[in-house]
Amino acid sequence: MEKNIIIAGFGGQGILLTGTILANAFMLENKNVICCPCYGAEMRGGEVNCEVVVDDESEVCANKSEADIVIALNQLSFEKFITKLKKGGTIIANSSLVKMCKPRSDINYVFAMISEKAKELGDIKTTNMVSLGLLAQIEKLSLDTLQNAVKKVFASKSQKLLNLNFEALKIGSNCAYQS
Repeated sequence: MEKNIIIAGFGGQGILLTGTILANAFMLENKNVICCPCYGAEMRGGEVNCEVVVDDESEVCANKSEADIVIALNQLSFEKFITKLKKGGTIIANSSLVKMCKPRSDINYVFAMISEKAKELGDIKTTNMVSLGLLAQIEKLSLDTLQNAVKKVFASKSQKLLNLNFEALKIGSNCAYQS
């Protein structure tokens, strides 16, 4: 079954890296996947999103009109992409930066203090990995596969950085949230 996932936030939050890791995790599970980054000319602070489309059986293409899941790490992304969710879709919102409101009654909401959890870990830059761990919890994705994808993407990085990201994934996968 095809799934369209959008990860959105502002430049510097690791949005594109998150999409790359998620796409690699799906490839490790032998699924068909495409990862399509979208960003403006700004280096940091500008709008950034990444669409990951995955299917177990058939080929996939990006730029879908509707998404199954949106991860919104800031308010602007929440407001922009909530309209792109299909009926029954899920929005995962970083309630550290997103107001807890529910403007649509036909979708599922997950609000979690994602940035706060990253701060508790000691590095706000792990917000993206915490959100990916939360996605794993909600969608029943394999944390082991995500960790293997992190290893693959961070192949040249230190073990300390790998361990930090593994811990962020774990925190996200155990994160309490409101729906």
